[in-house]
Amino acid sequence: MQRFANVSEVPLALAVFLANDQYDYSDEPYTISATTLLKPLRQIILPSRIPAGGGLVNLADMMNSRMGAAIHDGIERAWKTNHRAAMQALGYPDRIIDCIRVNPAKEEVTEGIIPIYLEQRLSRKLGKWTITGKFDFIGEGRVQDFKSTGVWTYKNQVNNTKYTQQGSIYRWLEPKLIHQDEMDIHFIFTDWKAGMQRSDPNYPPRRFHRQTFPLLSLPETERYIANKLRLIEQYRDAPEDEIPECDADDLWRSEPVFKYYKDPLKVARATKNFDNAHDARLRLIEDGSVGVVREVPGQVTACKYCPAFAACTQKDALIRSGDLIMN
Repeated sequence: MQRFANVSEVPLALAVFLANDQYDYSDEPYTISATTLLKPLRQIILPSRIPAGGGLVNLADMMNSRMGAAIHDGIERAWKTNHRAAMQALGYPDRIIDCIRVNPAKEEVTEGIIPIYLEQRLSRKLGKWTITGKFDFIGEGRVQDFKSTGVWTYKNQVNNTKYTQQGSIYRWLEPKLIHQDEMDIHFIFTDWKAGMQRSDPNYPPRRFHRQTFPLLSLPETERYIANKLRLIEQYRDAPEDEIPECDADDLWRSEPVFKYYKDPLKVARATKNFDNAHDARLRLIEDGSVGVVREVPGQVTACKYCPAFAACTQKDALIRSGDLIMN
């Protein structure tokens, strides 16, 4: 059981919600979920090395995770308990609504029936391992996932590979249920602001957005799973400093900032910040090449939420370098 430190003094009325975890974990040996497979090796291996009572998680840091879970719960509850009234309110005719079956048994799926599957856990053996996965939504053989996230994640497309891998594992687990070659991610933005698209063409136009991703073939997916399991077994008992480090994507490293100072003797505040070196140097030339451009490496944020935090020396190095700022 994960334990928490309420360092932000979250009131009990809200704290119980943040500390509540109803995820259906499995402690069976050689059982691993699709979401765990997608994690970097250090995040998979190191948490088990933290002594009981160590590695307390700041309760306030659970806010985004619990809000995401609440959205999933609400979508599932709406489909299971009230989809007929909701679809009528949306203007769907009864002849269509009457065909909908939510999480039907196999014998219920007959000609003319439209099956909808939500939050079902699948499993499949691969050697001595059991792979499991709990998808969000399947309609017409297409897997769909709901992601509550910040706009930055979408704009920078940082998790595209993981989305493809996640959907591909779900299809590998049950290819008869998921038979389309693409999946949909439904982004629900937690920090969306109206009007931002006028100044940023990459900004999403609405608080929600659907993006389609291709899935790997079944053989490609099985090779990916088998290779990740091999690495887990290889490094499971290895010294911590031998486990491969997390890369920039794993660390949620932001893009570097190029700070232009018109007067190189006054560097307390940049004249202008740029997101690429070319534009920063162009401004330098326009001003007579008397200033200076300094690159500030992108900041790391994933470590703050990582269950391996207490056992990981990579995060210590990032703190020392200034790439990870704890606040």
